[in-house]
Amino acid sequence: MKNNHRLVLKKIVVLGLMVYGLGITGCALTASLYSVNMRYEAAQATIPVYLKADDKTSNTIISVAEFTDSRQIDDKKIIGRVTERDSTKVLVFPKHVIATKAVANGIKEYFKKAGYKVADKIVQWDLKEETIPKGVAKVIIGGNIEELEVTCSRGVFSNSYKASLKLTIVFADLAKGKILYKSKVESASSQEHVSFSEARLGEQASIVLGDAIEKVFEERVVAQKIKETIAQ
Repeated sequence: MKNNHRLVLKKIVVLGLMVYGLGITGCALTASLYSVNMRYEAAQATIPVYLKADDKTSNTIISVAEFTDSRQIDDKKIIGRVTERDSTKVLVFPKHVIATKAVANGIKEYFKKAGYKVADKIVQWDLKEETIPKGVAKVIIGGNIEELEVTCSRGVFSNSYKASLKLTIVFADLAKGKILYKSKVESASSQEHVSFSEARLGEQASIVLGDAIEKVFEERVVAQKIKETIAQ
């Protein structure tokens, strides 16, 4: 019996040392920053029938403006934080494209999937009616990023990922120089996983981006305003 107790005790001590070692390793390997790829893939998007381009609208060009970042933070490149096992907070940055362009690119891909022609160049627009840019497109789409946060709390046995995004999207008629419609949308996502990676952080950012874009264009009034303007 004593041998069995000693064996059990030995296993407990070994397990405790392993857990402690994981914690020490996690602290020792704390990154200086994390970078993630925030991207919307429109290939799997389900486009509402009432928004899809038809024979009258498929050749009309739609322009997309780079979004503005209205978050109240000093460095707008920051999109989140990772809380390490030692409670250190490490900043998260975009890997390839800043958030304002990632949103614009996502909208471009969505409209391409819907069958419209989309201008290649992302333009600049401050969302004011008097500064609507001129061009061959009939409709321009821009907006604000009001909230964007991608976080992860790292644990020994599990990692808690969260992401949230709030957007204001503005549609305007380029020919008339008039704002047609404004819409607000928000999205959130969370996941628990045993492993930690920048790729999983990026997945959460991409999930909320795609969800927000698709929510905006689920509104029939949006499709109606766009198609009415294009048909003129």
